Amino acid sequence: MMLDSLKNIFAVADLRKRVLFTLGLLAVYRVGSKIPTPGINPEALEALMQSAATGVFGLYDMFSGQNLSQMTIFALGIMPYISASIILQLLTVVWPYLERLSKEGELGRRKITQYTRYGTIGLAIVQAFGIAIFLERNTDIAGGLPLVYAPGWGFRLMTVLTLTTGTAFVMWLGEQITERGIGNGMSLVIYAGIVVGLPSAVFITMDQMRTGQIGPLTVVILLVMMVLVIGAIVFVERGHRRVTVQYAKRVVGRRQYGGSSTHIPLKVNTGGVIPVIFASSILAFPATFAPMFDVNNPIRTGLDQIQMGMPLHDLLYVASIIFFCYFYTAIIFNPDDVAENMRKYGGFIPGIRPGKRTAEHIDTILTRLTLVGAVYLAIVAIIPQFLISGFRVNQIPFIGEQMYAALPRFFTEGLGVQFFFGGTSLLIIVGVAMDTVQQIESQLIMRHYDGFMKKTRIRGRRG
Repeated sequence: MMLDSLKNIFAVADLRKRVLFTLGLLAVYRVGSKIPTPGINPEALEALMQSAATGVFGLYDMFSGQNLSQMTIFALGIMPYISASIILQLLTVVWPYLERLSKEGELGRRKITQYTRYGTIGLAIVQAFGIAIFLERNTDIAGGLPLVYAPGWGFRLMTVLTLTTGTAFVMWLGEQITERGIGNGMSLVIYAGIVVGLPSAVFITMDQMRTGQIGPLTVVILLVMMVLVIGAIVFVERGHRRVTVQYAKRVVGRRQYGGSSTHIPLKVNTGGVIPVIFASSILAFPATFAPMFDVNNPIRTGLDQIQMGMPLHDLLYVASIIFFCYFYTAIIFNPDDVAENMRKYGGFIPGIRPGKRTAEHIDTILTRLTLVGAVYLAIVAIIPQFLISGFRVNQIPFIGEQMYAALPRFFTEGLGVQFFFGGTSLLIIVGVAMDTVQQIESQLIMRHYDGFMKKTRIRGRRG
């Protein structure tokens, strides 16, 4: 069955070109991931990253495809573009000028896309400068080896120029995949960055089992958790609520139109993996500013409180996921427009008056579904973090020492392993894969439908 599907993909010329074009650009992205940023000692960098590859840094490095830990030209990855997109979408709600642009069709969308690109460059410059400062402040690493060969403004400017250019190129790759390839280019870039770390994660886990750092029971629990999370993701992503729509009969001339019944499929998780990516990007962004401040600085202390695994980070993470679920759903689905289109074509929901009442009915259903989808995303994203890194209840002020000591080790220390496939990464991998496969299936169905119609016309002419 799988081989037949692959044959069908490469049998259609246009679809074959799109798939090969997408794979080619992703290959270019991986080639660029091997080009290092100038002026950095690789041995000292490896020692530094081994001590820092946890928390928000680890999440950011995972999204960038391990480019950040290796300080390649794609170290910032696509995260500045995502942050700029979030900022522009939030401003669209509160800034009348951007709101007007969003309603002007294709021309307005192009303007907003252009502003997003400018914002991406600006954020990349700031983040690249923060990384340069961080590297300069950690020069005494790995037995006195210099981390930066020539610290100073020359190194800072070179780092800013290199990383900003790399981000702009990755942004261009994502846009080209979206326009001329298959799937969402930005999501596929993140997908490729996560998947590329799978083999090394498997080998690391096996080595930890061999050396006794983790036991077989821990691995079994993690594998069961991973299977359950994948099953929940597939089940919810395919779930939807059908809203029945009835069309009234109309007589035009001698023909009768309407009288049929159909439905509007409202997905449980309308936003897909976008809310999780947005929330992760927002919480990862402040981490790049932390190196600019001293350890005893109050601002640095505040930024350290939103590191991954901290109670405040988990609270903000869940709240951000829920917020972006509602926000993104409100952007891509407008109940008023749906109700108006139904009214124009004589459609109505049984028992609901057309117009405003229909819009309110759809909005009520969508709000409840979005709440279920938001809670599902928050659970999938946050529960594996608790299982992997522990609940960190000793970090909560109102937990006393005696109460903390009485808690089971499972809740205070977690499973004792930093497993690669957490909830966020699994959600992105499965969600992006399902979306891409669905687009390929849509292309195949459309091509088969066209071919069938052509054969029908030929037979009709012969007859």
